[in-house]
Amino acid sequence: MLVNPTRGFLWSDAETRALLTIWGEQDVQTALDGNFRNSHVYRDVASRLGDMGYDRTPDQCRIRVKSLKRQYYQAKDAFKKNNGQYRKLCKFFEEMERILGNRPTVDPQDMIDSVAVGDEMMDGTEEEGEGTEQSSDSYMPTATEYAEHPVKIEYPSYTIPVTVGSVPVKPINSQTRVTPSTSSCRPCRRGRKRVASLPLDKLLERFLEQSAEAEENFYKMEEQRLQQEERRREAEHARELHMLHMLGQIFGNISSGGGGGGGGGGGVGGRGGVSTASGNVSATPMQSASSPTPMSVHVAPTSSSWSQVRSQHSRQQKQQQKPPYHHHHHHQPGTVSPLSHHLPDHGLESVPVIERSFSLGSSAHSMENTLQLVKNIIPPLTSKKHKGQDGRVGIIGGCQEYTGAPYFAAISALKVGADLSHVFCTKDAATVIKSYSPELIVHPVLDSPNAVEEIEKWLPRLHTLVVGPGLGREDVLLKTAKEVIEKSKTRDIPIVIDADGLWLVAKQPSVIQGYQKGILTPNFMEFSRLYEAMHQEPLDSTDHHRNAQQLSIAMGNLTVVLKGEEDLITDGNMVLTCSQEGSGRRCGGQGDLLSGSLGAFAHWAFNAPADATKSVNPTLVAAFGATSLTRQCNRQAFHKHGRSTTTSDMIQEISAAFKKLFES
Repeated sequence: MLVNPTRGFLWSDAETRALLTIWGEQDVQTALDGNFRNSHVYRDVASRLGDMGYDRTPDQCRIRVKSLKRQYYQAKDAFKKNNGQYRKLCKFFEEMERILGNRPTVDPQDMIDSVAVGDEMMDGTEEEGEGTEQSSDSYMPTATEYAEHPVKIEYPSYTIPVTVGSVPVKPINSQTRVTPSTSSCRPCRRGRKRVASLPLDKLLERFLEQSAEAEENFYKMEEQRLQQEERRREAEHARELHMLHMLGQIFGNISSGGGGGGGGGGGVGGRGGVSTASGNVSATPMQSASSPTPMSVHVAPTSSSWSQVRSQHSRQQKQQQKPPYHHHHHHQPGTVSPLSHHLPDHGLESVPVIERSFSLGSSAHSMENTLQLVKNIIPPLTSKKHKGQDGRVGIIGGCQEYTGAPYFAAISALKVGADLSHVFCTKDAATVIKSYSPELIVHPVLDSPNAVEEIEKWLPRLHTLVVGPGLGREDVLLKTAKEVIEKSKTRDIPIVIDADGLWLVAKQPSVIQGYQKGILTPNFMEFSRLYEAMHQEPLDSTDHHRNAQQLSIAMGNLTVVLKGEEDLITDGNMVLTCSQEGSGRRCGGQGDLLSGSLGAFAHWAFNAPADATKSVNPTLVAAFGATSLTRQCNRQAFHKHGRSTTTSDMIQEISAAFKKLFES
């Protein structure tokens, strides 16, 4: 993109013409005429300007338009007075005339006052100042009009020295109101005589230089004010984070000193899932006639515990033959227990459960903060690395009917930054998938009699596994996928399950239930199927946040990525919302791009230093990075191709989107 890398004050001619092209469109002008508060209009103008390759804020666009209108009206007034200098007053006179030529003439002084006072009176959303324009583009009133129209600037004063010839004139203070002098003192009369004898163009040129200097000082002071405001907001944000940290410590002290029942699974009738790092609290109060004080507090393993989970998870899986949240409950494979059965059983026969979840730190994990966590896990590019170190991703999927999905997932993992992509598919699909790209390593073993053994030989070489793209629903293929998942769990490999892999999970939840390095990426239909399978009741679609959390908890706090208008990412303790702007285009294969890139991000997240994710579940950080990247690719591809956008177009945008999100 032709992005201006600085926050400078100057606009290039090409940038200004692009702004006028957008601002002059009929829909923009209609919106500006019909709304007194028009910040949303300039946000749209800035967005469209960004799509053309120029990075400007809405406030910068608004101030630039104000300046251009000011220049235009003054030039038009000079033209009426047959002043030959009017072309110098407005460099973009023709463009402005095309837009504003048929409108009633606006007093130029109104434009001067509106800019001097600031844009706050228009919509109250002034956030950033804009600098002065180049002297060739700048407009300042003529000497005659300066005397006719008083100027009032409500900002800290600065003196504008005015020198006419060799006679100094009393400096003009920017805080004072300049009016025609009626004094009859001799020095003033002598000054006016000298002014009359000075050429008008020289006087105008000198006045423009001095006024431009005053305007530049004004914008510099405004920039300083904005910087101070930014520092104040950052300090406020730091205080909020500190308060959240103190609150988490309080909960931790209560948990360690209260003597509630059970350190690993939460006490009887206690409050489960108090996450100090994520700022999310999940409370589950329970009542029992046999317990007069039925409350204890359990701190969920989301702070320092995540580093322990990374190193101890393999040993715990070998010791525990059944997944978490199934204490004293035995279910046959393929059966599903309701959510209440996933709570610890301590002899309570009839316990009413009330669940409530709320967030203490939504501001602590905004889009910007979470994107920073994603940047922390991305490995740097260095010549000291060897091939395969930044990720070897395996794709389980691809049959005769579906060859595009595994290709999209595998090539997306490569383009995001993984070093190698392996595709384990059927024999019928292997030749087709290999023909799509020579970069992929294709294994035609998925439908062979010894498929599990053939794939298991490659598992020690893989960092992550993506199960489901193009898998199909044949019993033989689903059985093979299930056994491969079981083998991968014993090796502590992160597993992403998508598409037909989610069909397998809905039929047999135990295949992935409780595996903390498992990630599910359902769309709404797949999510509804999983939810109804786990809870034995229809999905209430009015509260997606609560539904996603409940499904994650029922699955043993697996990370669930609910794709939709906004992607919801939760591990049961914390909910992240990815609202990165995409487009309205929904073509087949976008989910495969997400799952493939998530395979690379998952390896990076678990391979990053322990403090890189700031005590946030690494699977949440990886999922947020993949969803943000997919949405950005969709937006960029739609900008180029519109309604004809396909997933192949989106894959071509991965490099630029990755750089914009994570390397800028």
